[in-house]
Amino acid sequence: MMKETIKVNGMTCGHCKASVEGALTKLAGVVSAEVSLENKEVTVDFNEEQVTVEQLKTEIEDTGFDVA
Repeated sequence: MMKETIKVNGMTCGHCKASVEGALTKLAGVVSAEVSLENKEVTVDFNEEQVTVEQLKTEIEDTGFDVA
């Protein structure tokens, strides 16, 4: 199990938080995703054998936010 914190630009509200967390937790291998609007980041717990950090970043960008 790995934990990665990814900086994300453009998240400003609860809807943004829910969008990013929801998109990430749908990916196979992601155990949890927690957005901090204050710190402009998301912390993801995931199984590195099932999903890569690059896939996490791509999913965030596909949701409409910029990975810093």
